[in-house]
Amino acid sequence: MNSQPNIYFSREISWLAFNQRVLQEAADRKNPIVERIRFLGIYSSNMDEFYRVRVADVKRKIYIHLDEGETEKADKTKLLMEQIQEKVLGMTEDFERVREDVVARLARYNIFLLEDEKLSEYQTTWLKNYFKNKVLRHIAPILLHSKVNLVSRLNDSATYLYVAINNSGKSTQYATIEVPSNALSRFVVIPPENSRKKKYIILLDDIIRLNLESIFKGFVDFESGEAYSFKMTRDSEYSINDEIEESYVEKMSESMKQRLIAEPVRVVYDEQMPSDMVRNLKKRLKISSYDSLIAGGTYRNFKDFIGFPNVGRDYLENPKLPAITSSDFARHNTVFDAISEKDILLYYPYHRFLHVTEFVRQAAFDPKVKQIKLNMYRVAKNSRIIDSLIDAVDNGKKVTVVVELRARFDEEANISWSKTMTDAGIKVVFGMHALKIHSKLCLVSREEKGELIHYAHFGTGNFNEKTAKIYTDFSLFTRNQELALEAENVFNFIQQPYRRQKFQHLQISPINARTKIQLLIRQEIQNVKEGLSAGITLKLNNLDDQLLIDDLYKASQAGVKVRLIIRGMCSLVPGVKGLSENISVISIVDRFLEHPRVMVFENAGDKRVFISSADWMTRNMDFRIEVGCPIYEPKLIKQILDILEIQFQDTLKARIIDQHQSNKYVRRGNRKKLRSQIETYEYIKQQEKKKDAQ
Repeated sequence: MNSQPNIYFSREISWLAFNQRVLQEAADRKNPIVERIRFLGIYSSNMDEFYRVRVADVKRKIYIHLDEGETEKADKTKLLMEQIQEKVLGMTEDFERVREDVVARLARYNIFLLEDEKLSEYQTTWLKNYFKNKVLRHIAPILLHSKVNLVSRLNDSATYLYVAINNSGKSTQYATIEVPSNALSRFVVIPPENSRKKKYIILLDDIIRLNLESIFKGFVDFESGEAYSFKMTRDSEYSINDEIEESYVEKMSESMKQRLIAEPVRVVYDEQMPSDMVRNLKKRLKISSYDSLIAGGTYRNFKDFIGFPNVGRDYLENPKLPAITSSDFARHNTVFDAISEKDILLYYPYHRFLHVTEFVRQAAFDPKVKQIKLNMYRVAKNSRIIDSLIDAVDNGKKVTVVVELRARFDEEANISWSKTMTDAGIKVVFGMHALKIHSKLCLVSREEKGELIHYAHFGTGNFNEKTAKIYTDFSLFTRNQELALEAENVFNFIQQPYRRQKFQHLQISPINARTKIQLLIRQEIQNVKEGLSAGITLKLNNLDDQLLIDDLYKASQAGVKVRLIIRGMCSLVPGVKGLSENISVISIVDRFLEHPRVMVFENAGDKRVFISSADWMTRNMDFRIEVGCPIYEPKLIKQILDILEIQFQDTLKARIIDQHQSNKYVRRGNRKKLRSQIETYEYIKQQEKKKDAQ
């Protein structure tokens, strides 16, 4: 089956289709205006990561194939690069149209985005004083000459101005200025001159542009200057040398330095930049034919607009959905009493993430707790969980934290955390060189009546208080000793991979997850052949593992109905006659980022349900440590199934993934308008009320 053409979407093109869905949210005039501009920021942030990771990988493959004389493979990869660039150019045009519409509609609510040529005399004076008192101290121009390696000097998370300094009779002097948005807000609200009804916002970029003379005059011959924004995106790939004497942390620190000087894969610049400046910039950045040089609007690094301030009325952004307290936890004095009564399932951000932090906080000082173990992939900048783990050490508990230093773009933070925890007396484990640890486990061991009892947390998301407010994820808390002991075995496997561990219940990558999943799919095929009820329902972030896709194709061909909710990449092509006509796929993009991984197998009427940290990608199956956990409690199974059904009934934010990746919205027909994230919130609120009433 792998040799058949056109039965898999390209990962990269599929990912761009996902980001197009994000752009649809920015374009949707039914969304509050401030949320629309924030979606433009999300789109921009996503595109940065796409170039750092996906496009950089395609570029790398072109060079490798050419170097090894594999012309056919090189040509195929070049064609993919051309398709990417063509798709991105079209999306960039769409982005600019949406941006112009959003800015125009902001003005209808008396919120005005100003550029330097639109300023009044009062505003100009105020901004010059603001620049002198607040901004100038953060400005350090790079004056460009033949000895300056501009590529090595640029930070790919920053926005820059490319400046041409003109003086009659002399050649043009070029310089770059980093917009210091790491030190100051990118958005500056100008105090009103007369009407307080109107709100004026200007970007830091334009404030700097307005004050070029103050920056350069007296240091260079300055008669006039012009500045245009640009942004460079680097290849994020890193290598780790294998010298035994270096510690893992030292290796990661060195690899961070490598990323800082990695080659550019994309340069986006203001389309108003004069052609001679563009040529000069391209030359200084050593842009190759495989890099993307993209003209766009005035402002680069639009990702900062994720934090665009609402300076108007409350209705200009989504209404708050107060997180819901779990009755199962609230009715008990301790989390351990609650979990001892029954398994508890939480769904963020609808439920309060406080229940997770309380699980760790109470474990930190409970005299009966002897040991805490936790996987750390990404945590919040000010992590209450890590604070509690440090408190646990102070209270004499044995604490082990498995830190994944290679969590992409969080490596530096995780290195810092690992040092903090080590200094506090926590046993920090870095896991295996070959396998990235992506599981979301926490295990608390408690002495009860002379016996050591384990309490386990299995999750689909990170122990991160910040992202738990905007990512949807499941958490299972259980005192089931069979599951908890297998969680213990995961930690043992990480620290002693040469020792064989048994996993009867859990799906563990790379040990048995692929095999267990394939057996579950084959059982559905067997069931449908025997006339028994059969079906597969999956909710994933990404689906691109071709072996598992082939298994789903086989299930479809056998007559098994397969329903998928895939937020991001989907390499499976649904609806192909004779191959996948029994497979349907939707994608939901809304105010919260859909993040859980859930598997449901009909199993002849006795449904088997799993939550997992793993997407169905080759990396997650074969090159990461991931954990999939079965749900055994019937009430929790029903809760998950109910939530999935709500999502399949979405008539407002669900898109159909079809053979053309056209991102058409699900047709509502005669059905009522249903926005699954709001409906899910109401469902969970009602469930908790019922528990309170019992």
